[in-house]
Amino acid sequence: MAKCIMVQGTSSNAGKSMLVAALCRIYKNRGYNVAPFKSQNMSLNSYTTFENGEIGIAQMLQAEAAMIEPSIHMNPVLLKPKGDFTSNVIIQGKSIGDMNFYDYQHKYHDTAFDAIKESFKILSEQYDIIIIEGAGSPAEINMRDQDIANMEIAHLADANVILIADIEMGGVFAAIAGTYVLLDDYDRSRLKATVINKFRGNLDILKPGLDRIEEITGEPVLGVLPYDETLRLPEEDSASLTTHNFEDDKDLMIGVIRLPKIANFTDIDPFEAESDVGIRMIGINDDIGDVDAIIIPGTRNSTQDAYELHQSGLAEKIIAKASEIPIIGICGGFQILGKEIIDEDKKESKHGSIKGLGLLPITSEFKREDKIVTQSEAIIPDNLEGIASEMFKNIVGETITGYEIHEGTSNLYDTKALLEIKKGQGNDEQGDVDGACHENIFATYFHGIFNNYNFRREFLNYIRAKKGLEIQTGEDPYEAQKNYSLNKLAEIVEDNLDMDIIDKLIFSD
Repeated sequence: MAKCIMVQGTSSNAGKSMLVAALCRIYKNRGYNVAPFKSQNMSLNSYTTFENGEIGIAQMLQAEAAMIEPSIHMNPVLLKPKGDFTSNVIIQGKSIGDMNFYDYQHKYHDTAFDAIKESFKILSEQYDIIIIEGAGSPAEINMRDQDIANMEIAHLADANVILIADIEMGGVFAAIAGTYVLLDDYDRSRLKATVINKFRGNLDILKPGLDRIEEITGEPVLGVLPYDETLRLPEEDSASLTTHNFEDDKDLMIGVIRLPKIANFTDIDPFEAESDVGIRMIGINDDIGDVDAIIIPGTRNSTQDAYELHQSGLAEKIIAKASEIPIIGICGGFQILGKEIIDEDKKESKHGSIKGLGLLPITSEFKREDKIVTQSEAIIPDNLEGIASEMFKNIVGETITGYEIHEGTSNLYDTKALLEIKKGQGNDEQGDVDGACHENIFATYFHGIFNNYNFRREFLNYIRAKKGLEIQTGEDPYEAQKNYSLNKLAEIVEDNLDMDIIDKLIFSD
């Protein structure tokens, strides 16, 4: 059976995901077979595994840090919020439907916990070490009876717990001490050490507080992790879009529509690795400004966001730009770019069927019972239309990979598909083609399409050439940056935390 350790936080966004990723890379580098595990995750950014199931994007990154293939068992319960206290519930990779918070907590708790125990058992039989991530805070004492994400999992795995706190949020010492105080003796017995995250400044000033926290908790502070702005890793929570520092003064600017219900926004991450490319997040009430292309990303509710675009006037602004610059849609963004989204049964929202932006001669419809969740492959055909024909002429026939997570189907009228499907589903039940291209517009159901370096390079080089900028070639800067960030993260943790204590927490009986 695997040895286990768990990372819990004093709050959301305290640094749990990153510390788990770092520990996965550290112990993998030491020769151990390591796996991440997060029993229950709430996230709008998801990834499709080789089993064609959904997990949170953080567990994908952690698996990459451990140098293993992501699996549904690394995140057996995924909740994808849809609004009005309702989430799409995904158990071991498969959607079992939408539930409100009360029904999930009180009527589905045991079923979800059974799946968690099964997945944990599978991983524990396959790996030497399991690095477990909690969710939110273990001090949510009002929901302790329903807990299947924090201390209940620590007891299940017989895991010692490291508590991490974000000093940037303020009140870090109160958050640590308060967490210890609020837990009962049984749960508190699992807390064995503390870490302070995102520190900037003179560590000597912090030291008296560290000493006092050790006195209060009776457990060691493993160290203080410095804030490092050079790290570039996928974010899990849409709240990070507010705090993330996007560079918006580069030679080539990509405008990204920040839809009210934006999802899978990690599709834009590869652009941040390009030295001459900046990203401008465009809110629903913002002006578009001077950008060289617009991306409408994924959304957890296409009809609601289409409605919001029209109501705010941003739809008209996007339409006005369509004759000037490329406009790209991904998944829900693909649907929004069409003439109409048909939702007669109001599966997406109360608005039912709704007008799209009319920039692609397509209609999309919500009629299928099941959700498409699949890893996908396609080739770039030789009959593209519009700007895509010129943009991708040098990579016709090349394979494009990605993953699909969508419920709608899309029908093309008097336009060409962007991709020919080799593996996956694409636009409709036939599963032959994906996306569409027309004039300055192209779109796809493929999440991760810009992770394909040749595709991203040709897209950007087309714009660079139009602007008289230098054409870029060479190795993929995104993959290089991501691998650098994972190694740098592991190095920061090893340099600043007491790894001898962590070793004892993992390996001591």
